[in-house]
Amino acid sequence: MRWINARPSNGARLALTLAPFALVLIAYAMGSAARLADNANDKLLPGFAGFAEAINRLAFVADPRTGDYILWADTVASLLRLSAGLGISTLIALIIGMLIGMLPYVRSLLAPFVAAVSMVPPLALLPILFIVMGLGEASKVTLIVIGVAPIMIRDLALKALELPREQIIKAETLGGNSWQIALRVVLPQVLPRLITCLRLQLGPAWLFLIAAEAISSDSGLGYRIFLVRRYLAMDVIFPYVLWITLLAVLTDYLLERLSVAVFPWSDLEKQA
Repeated sequence: MRWINARPSNGARLALTLAPFALVLIAYAMGSAARLADNANDKLLPGFAGFAEAINRLAFVADPRTGDYILWADTVASLLRLSAGLGISTLIALIIGMLIGMLPYVRSLLAPFVAAVSMVPPLALLPILFIVMGLGEASKVTLIVIGVAPIMIRDLALKALELPREQIIKAETLGGNSWQIALRVVLPQVLPRLITCLRLQLGPAWLFLIAAEAISSDSGLGYRIFLVRRYLAMDVIFPYVLWITLLAVLTDYLLERLSVAVFPWSDLEKQA
């Protein structure tokens, strides 16, 4: 039997999925044990007990100065910024992407501009945003939009352009105008791709958010990581990085389930 045709069983698939994570944990445990054996106060690779203590302190013990539970306060602050940035980006990408994909005049006007903007390194614009918009929430959300929206626009425009021309001709033959074609022909086929675009841009969006919070913020997951780095508090940094990863994975999973529930035909196409 050829390897290309081999399919793992459910148990084998679960074991293969967990294996890389287990190997990382084992490698870390061995490295931590070796360093702590040489220096019990080593901060670079703290033990799992140190992680548990830090998580308990940050998540379940109120801060004596503010009364907040630091981990949850940071999470809420970051998620609000991320949601605002991704929400605005999604709306902009859907409208402009469909217009570029459907209308040749709009494509000639905006496609080259969007392509050029998508090549600008968003982090290079961060100082400009802080100067122009200040150090508040607007600059952080804008950075996410600038970093994410142009890529999503180009992707959705390409999806609209890939639609068979025969579908547009049939809709026109049946008397559909441009507005009706957009809503009844193009939009249902672009929306599943919109969710896929959003899933693919979760990583970059978190990157831009953390960078903005690290430079100028008084709350947020990125702010906390860069605040404690000066103390080499790896017992805080590692759990925060893991928590950000878990939030991103959970968001990706929920978006996938949403796509399957709302657009079941898209999932069938992928399986085919």
